[in-house]
Amino acid sequence: MGSIIPEITLNDGVKLPVVGLGTYTLRGSEGVQSIVHAIRSGYRLLDSAYNYENEGTVGEAVRRSTVPREELIIASKLPGRYHTYDKAVKAIQESLYRAQLDYYDLYLIHWPNPNQGHYVEAWQALIDAKKWGLIRSIGVSNFLPDHLDRLIEQTGVTPSVNQIELHPLFNQAEQRQYHEAHGIVTESWSPLAHGNEVLNHETIRQIAERHGKSISQTILRWHVQLGAVSIPKSASAARQVENLSIFDFTLDEEEMKQINGLSRPDGRIRNQDPAVYEEF
Repeated sequence: MGSIIPEITLNDGVKLPVVGLGTYTLRGSEGVQSIVHAIRSGYRLLDSAYNYENEGTVGEAVRRSTVPREELIIASKLPGRYHTYDKAVKAIQESLYRAQLDYYDLYLIHWPNPNQGHYVEAWQALIDAKKWGLIRSIGVSNFLPDHLDRLIEQTGVTPSVNQIELHPLFNQAEQRQYHEAHGIVTESWSPLAHGNEVLNHETIRQIAERHGKSISQTILRWHVQLGAVSIPKSASAARQVENLSIFDFTLDEEEMKQINGLSRPDGRIRNQDPAVYEEF
């Protein structure tokens, strides 16, 4: 099956599919098989991270796939313990060695870790790694507007992507407005809120039934219409296909409003506030 996923163009010209595969917990031979199936089903964006400890799994799946490398968008992320410049450069290289890739299409700073205060150094390392041809597009994850302002002011380089927690219980309206104003694409992690109550929510269930779709499909369609790139994780072949079957229907304005109305200030899944959370 070929790629059927619409794309969005980043501020540096790189294109991202609006739905990708989250690979967190996909490791070893089973992980390789799951990712290979996802590629075969049409996925072209594969999201990994240094701290997921599966960059090698993703790289092996890429090599086993029949899809040419240049048609895939492989992403990974820099961990918090390597934010100083020299450590960041080595970690980026190590990410590539683990995956046995010549370059990443997208590389992000995983968390700002503001208490350490080295994220501008890390960003400079990503800027240089892009100049060296190790990365095609550079972005961040979990950065608040204050963090983004500092990056832009001190380096003159605006991230192409900010990957943030985004789901119906936490729709990040203000953060998304900031992104739009600065030409940054919003990428949603945990787009289905890890299942939790969102997959049993009566409001979304009614909307899904109206369209003859599952609740998961309805939520992923909501992400698309927000203008966000979502990266649902699934090891299930059937679920992978289901998560891509969202481009044959549209939520109307009232349905979008109803889903947005489920958002709440305390909607974070694990209370990981980037203003204070530290990832190592």
